[in-house]
Amino acid sequence: MAGRLPDLSSAEEAEILAGVRSGGAARRQASDRLFRELREPLHALCMHITGRRADAEDAVQEIFVAVHRGLPEFRGASRLTTWIYRIALRAAFRARARRRDGEPLDPETPGGGGESDMVARDEARRVASAMARLPAGPRAVLSLFAVEGLSHREIADILGVPEGTVWSRLHAARRMLVGSPST
Repeated sequence: MAGRLPDLSSAEEAEILAGVRSGGAARRQASDRLFRELREPLHALCMHITGRRADAEDAVQEIFVAVHRGLPEFRGASRLTTWIYRIALRAAFRARARRRDGEPLDPETPGGGGESDMVARDEARRVASAMARLPAGPRAVLSLFAVEGLSHREIADILGVPEGTVWSRLHAARRMLVGSPST
């Protein structure tokens, strides 16, 4: 399920919340389920925002600590996954802000040899470099849309903005990428 917002039904979200609120073994089982369902997609999102594997891993750890602490108080004003993705974006932005300038990025690149692999690695580096130059807001919208595959509505819910704002931010991010010298 990596690369997509997990599709937990309302019943599944209610079951997880009930487990968390009941405590004990049920809380551990609910927390473990959330970790299994969300770890990969959250890591992918954080990787695209931070540009470094170590920063993404730090952000994911921060996310799960915040979720563990905040779940008992979760009011249900939004979907559980939407609430968690909001936490994820804030954690990824903080991790990116902590990084010193000049530290290298870790683009996810295919391994192996051969000319096609070298072309793929070069393309991945160029995309990662262009994405790294985007400001945090446009980068987040572009990552959620193009990398995570979320709909404009899902992104609007996660960011807490109108859907039209998502469209305009996505358009601005694309314009910035087109004008980027390495793309």
